[in-house]
Amino acid sequence: MTLTQPPHTLDIDTVAADLEVNPAHGLNTDEASARAGVYGLNTIEASARTSFARKFLNQFRDLMIVILLLAAGLAGVMGEIHDTIVILVIVILNAIVGSVQEFRAERAIDALRRMTTPAISVRRNGHLHRIDTEHLVPGDIVYLEAGNIVPGDLRLFELVDFEVDEAPLTGESLAIRKTIEPIPDADIIPGDRYNMAFKGTNVTRGHAMGITVATGFQTELGRIATLLTESEQHLTPLQVRLGRFSRRLALAISTVAAIVFVSGLMRGEELILMLLTSVSLAVAAIPEALPAVISISLAIGANKMSRHDAVMRRLSAVETLGSVTYICSDKTGTLTLNEMRLAVIDADGKEVESLSESGDGDEPWRLLGLGMALCSNVVRGEGQQVTGDPTEIALYLGALEAGFDKTELESRYPRLAELPFHADRRIMSTLNRLDDAVVVFSKGAPESMLPRCRAQLTSDGEREIDTDALLQKSHSLAQQGYRMLALAIKRYHELPTNLSSEAVETELVLLGLVGLIDPPRDEVYQSIVECNNAGITPVMITGDHPGTALAIASKLGISTDNGVLTGEDLDQIPFEDFLDRVQDIHVYARVSPEQKIKIVSALQRCGEYVAMTGDGVNDAPALKQANIGVSMGLKGTDVARESSDMVLKDDNFATIVRAVREGRRIFDNIRKFIKYTMTSNAGEIWVIFLAPFVGLPLPLLPIQILWINLVTDGLPGLALSAEPHEKGIMRRPPRQPEESIFAHGMWQHVIWVGLLIGGISLGAQAWAYHGGSENWQTMVFTVLTLCQLAHAMVIRFERESLFSQGIFSNLPLLGTVLLTIGLQMLVVYVPLLNQIFHTTPLTAHELGLCFLLPLIVLFAVETEKWLARTGKIYRTPIEHGSKATD
Repeated sequence: MTLTQPPHTLDIDTVAADLEVNPAHGLNTDEASARAGVYGLNTIEASARTSFARKFLNQFRDLMIVILLLAAGLAGVMGEIHDTIVILVIVILNAIVGSVQEFRAERAIDALRRMTTPAISVRRNGHLHRIDTEHLVPGDIVYLEAGNIVPGDLRLFELVDFEVDEAPLTGESLAIRKTIEPIPDADIIPGDRYNMAFKGTNVTRGHAMGITVATGFQTELGRIATLLTESEQHLTPLQVRLGRFSRRLALAISTVAAIVFVSGLMRGEELILMLLTSVSLAVAAIPEALPAVISISLAIGANKMSRHDAVMRRLSAVETLGSVTYICSDKTGTLTLNEMRLAVIDADGKEVESLSESGDGDEPWRLLGLGMALCSNVVRGEGQQVTGDPTEIALYLGALEAGFDKTELESRYPRLAELPFHADRRIMSTLNRLDDAVVVFSKGAPESMLPRCRAQLTSDGEREIDTDALLQKSHSLAQQGYRMLALAIKRYHELPTNLSSEAVETELVLLGLVGLIDPPRDEVYQSIVECNNAGITPVMITGDHPGTALAIASKLGISTDNGVLTGEDLDQIPFEDFLDRVQDIHVYARVSPEQKIKIVSALQRCGEYVAMTGDGVNDAPALKQANIGVSMGLKGTDVARESSDMVLKDDNFATIVRAVREGRRIFDNIRKFIKYTMTSNAGEIWVIFLAPFVGLPLPLLPIQILWINLVTDGLPGLALSAEPHEKGIMRRPPRQPEESIFAHGMWQHVIWVGLLIGGISLGAQAWAYHGGSENWQTMVFTVLTLCQLAHAMVIRFERESLFSQGIFSNLPLLGTVLLTIGLQMLVVYVPLLNQIFHTTPLTAHELGLCFLLPLIVLFAVETEKWLARTGKIYRTPIEHGSKATD
C-alpha cells in the first residue's frame, strides 16, 4: 500500500487505488485500526520522553549536591560511616521526591495537551465521524471547512471556493486557492502543489474533501521538524524571574557558608564537620527546586481550571490571569445564550410575552400561532431534537408552547408551495391548504413586510393599518435588543398559478409583530459585578446591531455611559486619537475581527492588560495580540483555538471570570510557598551563621540540617498550593505584570521572621546549653523544625487571621504538619534514630518548651497581619479596592 508517484502528480482514482480506499465510503474501522498500528499516531514530537530513571539521575547534576556527595565520601574515608550513609539516604530521598514532582508536572501538562488536541471530520464506514487528529491514518477521507487546521498531507479531490493559509509551512502571506487537477512536475515545491493541503496549514475559505497521503513525520511539516503547537516545556516568566533570583541567592548563601566554614575552623571545630555543615547549609538554603515546584503548581492549577470549563493551553497564562485589567468579549454565545427566544408579541392592540398569554383562541391569535408553526422549515428529529434556522426554531418553540405543533398541523394543513427567504426581499412565505381555502403565511422584516400589507387583522375583523406607527413600534423594540419580525396572511380559493413574490406577497393582512431575543446568560450579570469590583473592565465587542448591543450591555451591567462605537465610526478615528477615547468606551457594535486588533493594541498602549475572546479564523490575529487570548470550545474554529492561551469549553463569559479568580488564587499560593520556603531557609541560615557570634557552639549537625530540609521544605510547601482563595480576592485591583513577586511586604517578612525563627532557636539553645542540659542540640533541632511548621500554618492567609479562618480549611497542609511533627518525634525518641541523627530524648519540660516557643512565631505573624489589615504597614492596592461580597 504505497504511492507509485508523488500524489500531486496522480489523478485521484490512482491515489485511491494505491492507498486501497474508496473515497465514497472511506476506510472501515478495522482497516483504520490496522493502519494505526503500522503508521502510529499522527503527531510530531520535539524529543523523546525522558525516562523516570533519567529524571532521577538528573537530580544529581546540581553542583551543591555533587559537593555534598563528595563531602559525604570524605566523611566515610575519615571513619564517619554512619554520617555518610544517612547523608546518602537523605540525598536519594530528595532525588526521588524531585523526580516524582517532575513526573507529576509532565503528566499534568500532557493532560492539558490532550484537552486541546483538535478534532477533524473523516469518512469511515460510509459516514462522517469526528476523531482526534492524532488518530488520522493514510487513506482516511477528510472533510475540511473554513477554520480547520489541516490534520495531515491531503490530496484534494472535491472542493468549493477552497483557500488555505500555508504560512506555517511556506511563509507565504497570502491564502492559496486550491484545485484538484494533477500537476505533472514531480519536483515542484510544496507551495506550488495547488491540489494538496498540508498538515499544520489553516483553511480560510470554503470546504473540500481529500485523501490522507501522509501523517506524522512523513508529512511535509514533519520532514522539516516543525512543531504544530508551541511546546509547553518553556519556563514561564515567573519561573525565569525566580530562577534568576535563585542564582543570585546561591552566590550570597555560598558566601555565608564559606564564612561559617572559616569561622568554625577558627573556633577549633573539625575540618570534616565544618565542611559537611557549610555544604549542608548551602544545600538546604538554596531553593533549587523552586521553579520545578512552581511548574507543578501551575500545571495542577490549570488542570483544576479545566474541570471548571477553562482549558489553559499555556502555563504562562495561569500566572498572568491575575494581571488582566480588561476583558473584551463577544456578545453572542459568550454573554448571551446563543439561543433566540420568543420574548414579545404585539397583536390585536395587546403586547404579551407569549401566545399562551393572549387569553383566547380567537383571531388573530390562532392564525398567528399557525403562521409561526407552519411558515418555517424547522425539523424535529429523534429524541425531540430540533434543527433549523435559530430564528425559525424560536418561532417554532413559541408556537409549540401554546399548543401549535408543527408536525401535527402539517398533516392537517399540508404545504402546497413555498417562496424561500431571499436577502433582497427579506421575506419567506408558505402556501398551505387550510379547510376550503389556500392560505399564504408570510414572515419577514417589518420594514419589508408592512408596506406589502393592506390591512391588519383584529378580533373585530380587518381594520386599516397604521404602517408608520407599527414601524415606530418595531424600531422601539429593536432598540431594546429584540429582533423584530412581522407575520401576515393572504387567502386564495385555489393554489395560484403565478407563484412569484410580486403576485403572492402583496395585499397581505398583518397578524402581528413578534420580537425575538438572545437572552443574557443568568450568571453573567454577577460575573460583571465581580469584574467591576476586581478592577477589571468588561467590554462588549459584537458584530450585531448597535441598539441590540446597548440593550444587552445595559441588562448585564456593562457601562453604557459613553454609548456605543460602531466599526464604521472606529475606522474614521485615527489611532492616536483613539488612544484618548479607548478607556471610556465599553460597547462596540458592527465590529470586524480586524478592528479588534486596533482595540486591543490601543488598550495595551494605555498600559492595560487585555483578555480577548474570539471564535473565527479572522479572530486569530487579535487573540495573538491580546495578553490572554480566549477561544470558544463549542463554536470556535481550530485556528482560533490554536492561537489562544485559554479555551472555554462552555463558551461562557462567567467561566473567564472564574478563571481569573482561580488564577489569582494560584498566584497567591505560589507567593505563600515562596514566602514559606525563603523564610524557613533564612531561619536556618541565621541559626548557623549567628551562633558563633553569640558564643554558642555549632547548633546543628549536617544530618540534622538535611533532615529539616527534607521534611519541612517540600511537603508543607506543596500543600500550600491547595489553599482555598482568600476573602476579597475579587475585591482588589489586578496585579501589575511587572510587579516583583516579593512586593507587598514579602521581602520584609522573609528577613524579620527568618531572624525571629533564628533568634528563638538560638534562645532555646542558649537556655539549654548554659543550663547544663545535654539535650541542647536536640532542642534547637526540634524548635527550628516546629517554628517552620507554625510559620506554614500562620501564613496561609495574607491578611486574614488564622483564628478567624480555622485550621481545617486546608486539610492537606494540616495533615502534612501533623505527619512532620510525628516524624520529628520519632527522630527524638526512637533509639535507632537517636544514633543516626545524633539526638537525645527530651524531658517533658524541654519538649513542652519546644512546643511553646513556636507560638511566638504564630502570634508575631498574626500581629503583622493585623497591622497590615489596618493599613499601618505594607499598604497595598487591596486596601483601596472597592467593596463587594464574594
